[in-house]
Amino acid sequence: MKTSRASQDRRLPLFGAAVLGVVALAAALAAGHLVAGFIGANASPYLAVGNGAIDLTPVELKDFAVRTFGVYDKLVLLGGMAVVMVLAAAAAGIASRRSPVPGLVLIAAFGLLGGFAVSQRPDLSTTALLAPLASLIAGVAVFFWLHRLATARVLAVDEAPDGEASPSRRSVLLAGAGAVVAAGAAGAGGQLLAGSRDAESSRAAVGRLVPVRPAPPIPADADFAKLGTPTFLTSNRDFYRVDTALSVPQVRTEDWSLRLHGMVRNETRYSYSDIRDRPLIERTITMTCVSNEVGGTYVSTANFIGIDLGDLLREAEVLPGAEQIFSTSVDGWTSGSPVAAALDPERGAMLAIGMNGEPLPVEHGFPARLVIPGLYGYVSATKWVKDLEITTWKARRAYWLDRGWGEQAPIKTQSRIDSPKGFETVSAGKVRISGVAWAQHTGIDRVEVRIGTGNWVSATLSREVGVNTWRMWWAEFDLPAGSHQAVVRAVDKSGYTQTDARAGTVPDGATGWHTITFTTR
Repeated sequence: MKTSRASQDRRLPLFGAAVLGVVALAAALAAGHLVAGFIGANASPYLAVGNGAIDLTPVELKDFAVRTFGVYDKLVLLGGMAVVMVLAAAAAGIASRRSPVPGLVLIAAFGLLGGFAVSQRPDLSTTALLAPLASLIAGVAVFFWLHRLATARVLAVDEAPDGEASPSRRSVLLAGAGAVVAAGAAGAGGQLLAGSRDAESSRAAVGRLVPVRPAPPIPADADFAKLGTPTFLTSNRDFYRVDTALSVPQVRTEDWSLRLHGMVRNETRYSYSDIRDRPLIERTITMTCVSNEVGGTYVSTANFIGIDLGDLLREAEVLPGAEQIFSTSVDGWTSGSPVAAALDPERGAMLAIGMNGEPLPVEHGFPARLVIPGLYGYVSATKWVKDLEITTWKARRAYWLDRGWGEQAPIKTQSRIDSPKGFETVSAGKVRISGVAWAQHTGIDRVEVRIGTGNWVSATLSREVGVNTWRMWWAEFDLPAGSHQAVVRAVDKSGYTQTDARAGTVPDGATGWHTITFTTR
């Protein structure tokens, strides 16, 4: 016989309670994602919280993530968030074995956090709050509903005669499965809606971009790829990418415009056609990320197609005292670039709409981006750019300036060994060491290599394409079997010899000689 009802522990089963919390979380996130599909991807509470986490991440931790995970840093962040949220939801379910209150409180807290994160996004309007509101309502409703069904089943089991199955068990399982299916459908629906605004179809419609002033052909001896250096031009697929965007902005040309305003006499707004219909130019430019450590790979070269940024500024008639181009991306990211650099005709700053013979890839800023040679990307290369405000350094502070990075950030003279790789084993005898050096907007004059503490040897340089591009090099040494250390340094055209003093990337770029150890046998 069963004991009396009062003496029973009518708590939900441990595993079932945990699953209940996770299912409610899935429903909440899916509902928010679905509504965000109508508004904009960043309205999704999950992405909004992720973007908020990026904004709050200390510079050192951000640099560590880029250094350690590279282009996968955002996936690691989202994955870590997912694990934490699933564990929290499971814990909320377990805490609600007797009463739904703890779970309801946690889900409501999740909803409020998502709402706060969405409200802080500079690229979203008040309408975007509908997404976290949908998350909150769906999460609370599903949790309460499933908890009520599960509790009813426990009571039914308690009151049923011994050996008789509960008639509520199937309904609970079906309800849970239905909630999971509905969450999956809602999430997929949100993804499809977001995809309906996919920029790729708009990009394909742009067609071929033909510059009236193409870049000079790249000479055959501009690289030593057969000796282990990179190819001179980096393919769009392999071009480095570092930005804060958790979700790549999807901007169609028909929706895009660029506003130029602030300390100018002629405020102007340009459509994509306004830019494309101008005589296009093509320039070969090497770009470098300030997060590039000594020997790092965040440096790439491409042929960029667009218009001269200086022309736009001269047409707008920049007023005396203007110092900064405060540029804003469609996702709200901001950058500050020196007006003087953009107006310098020898530097060749661009508003770019094409890259390596085709429209900009979406992940590299389609429809348009800035490219200002000689400055690290965070002050020169705003992707998905929509607004240029001419102002002073004091009046506006850009995203990374508020996080401890330098104001103007000229690229530092650097060099890198690409072959042999660190700790590689090669044949003894004549060993060729090769790599790349760069000093954008100054140019590389020579590269020197040494083995151990031996004498510096001048390397053979590739043909120079321009002062705004990198330069390949190689040197040959006769080495016996054993372990060796190779060191490289560059000398730029100003006469400056790359310093051996090691400095990290913060606040304005790394310094030091790249050194590798390898073995010959």
